[in-house]
Amino acid sequence: MSGTDLLAPGAVIGILGGGQLGRMTALAAAAMGYRSHIFCPDADAPASQVTDRTTQAGYGDTAALDAFAASVDVVTYEFENIPYGTVAHLAGRVPVHPGAGALAVCQDRLAEKVFVNCLGIGTADFRVVPDPSVLPALVDGLDGPCVLKANTMGYDGKGQALIRHPHEAEDAWLAVGARLCVLEKFVEFEREVSVIAARDRAGRVVCYPAVENRHEHHILKHTLAPAPDFEARQEAAQAIAVRLIEGLDMVGVLAVEMFACSDGRLLVNELAPRPHNSGHWTIEGCRVSQFANLVRALVGLPVADPGVRGRAEMLNLLGDEADDWAALAADPAASVHLYGKAEARPGRKMGHVTRLIS
Repeated sequence: MSGTDLLAPGAVIGILGGGQLGRMTALAAAAMGYRSHIFCPDADAPASQVTDRTTQAGYGDTAALDAFAASVDVVTYEFENIPYGTVAHLAGRVPVHPGAGALAVCQDRLAEKVFVNCLGIGTADFRVVPDPSVLPALVDGLDGPCVLKANTMGYDGKGQALIRHPHEAEDAWLAVGARLCVLEKFVEFEREVSVIAARDRAGRVVCYPAVENRHEHHILKHTLAPAPDFEARQEAAQAIAVRLIEGLDMVGVLAVEMFACSDGRLLVNELAPRPHNSGHWTIEGCRVSQFANLVRALVGLPVADPGVRGRAEMLNLLGDEADDWAALAADPAASVHLYGKAEARPGRKMGHVTRLIS
């Protein structure tokens, strides 16, 4: 397959990662007539339950990767902590979207912030922390509460520690794993919002409306779509997402998390070059979901206008909350999605519920 070929139904999409994002991508692909092949190191991964084929192997297993590449027509990944070397290896054998360049930016917090700032887009003020000896002075220099974040492998609040005073620096360094970190000045934000953009091979971009995200213990719990009372800033938020996905020159879906400040500023917090938890509402809330637009981009179709159907809310089911599935499913206004995970742990995303509210 060349970079310009349109893949016909029946073609195989390779997905690195076997979690719920891979699962919902595979379901969207199946609805359009495409097959999926999951590659992940885990047995009984959620995505494997709904796909044609799974390769269970480590991301560094080059023989398994070569066989995987030979069996698929295009590859994507469901999370940005896939090793860069895995994606680069596959990219020499089969088209991979988003490409290794976008992954390199989005899996490295420092590279990501530098990239965003170079486009003239704001972030929290930040400093690089190569070792703990400089941390107290950096905290003092930022003059106020700070958040220490591991430079790589952080998600759902993992690898982060709040520092209110310089004397807390050493404990924070140990808490995030004693590795290269980024120190951010704490942002007094009004609310957290996110925008999802999709871009196809021809460079066409479409955006889903900015949504408001509410977290519990650093884990997304509730999304309101579109973000209420945010009409005046919708265009600006979507424009940021367009600039970023074009700047990354990526094909696929990009989620942009932002802090909306009371003074009108929109500061980018994180980028995710794949479908995002805050976009799950699009399955019922839009004519074309984030997963369907990812599939369209992967197979060479033009991305489609989302076709927002109205207001919606999405509630994550964490841990044993999914045990109430029967009561939730009895609500005719609720669309319940369960991910097929065997073990419910505190804070683990076991499913979600979407309700259309207008």
